[in-house]
Amino acid sequence: MPETRPRAILFDCDGVLADSEALAAQVVADDLAGRGFAVTPALCQDVFLGRAVPDMVAVIEQRFGRVPDSWPAEIGRALTRRMAEEVVPVPGALDALRRLAAAGIPLACASNSSRAELAAKLAKLGVAELFQGRVFSFEDVDRPKPYPDIYEAAAAACGAAPADCVVVEDSLPGIRAGRAAGCRVLALVWEMPEALLRAQGAEPFRHMDELPGLLGVA
Repeated sequence: MPETRPRAILFDCDGVLADSEALAAQVVADDLAGRGFAVTPALCQDVFLGRAVPDMVAVIEQRFGRVPDSWPAEIGRALTRRMAEEVVPVPGALDALRRLAAAGIPLACASNSSRAELAAKLAKLGVAELFQGRVFSFEDVDRPKPYPDIYEAAAAACGAAPADCVVVEDSLPGIRAGRAAGCRVLALVWEMPEALLRAQGAEPFRHMDELPGLLGVA
């Protein structure tokens, strides 16, 4: 990959900064199992990875059954509470983030989480101040990922054109959102095959320690 310093770096949160996806899947699985649906945390992680809560409802009702209208608010509160108590950083993420901030590159965070859940995660990780208010949830844009709205908004907040920004992602909806916005996308590899990430237009990498070097920061 070219070691090109971008005008701005736009981070996803879950699976990139916060090692939160398994925890979120557990919270959702506990809730749905309590409603009598045959789900497991592994299934929830596979089905809902990268989705905003409102987009989860249609999938739940198609695959499992009806949930009450209050479900998005209820699961949002449960996720926020657990994240505030238990979330931990992705290995290498905090050091990489601080090195990039110290290099003077504007940073933004753009997540399909709710505002409250995203704020809880960034506070628990101790990195909220590095984004200088450039933090966006699905509630801040008209359409969540995989639409480009959230990365277009994040780029604008950094004073940069999307084409001059790098998005750091790990999910297919997020990769699609970044590419649709016109950004270069780096994808942290977890369980998805590198070939699949490349097919979506992303450049795979395997550890957050690599990120500063990939972005031209020694």
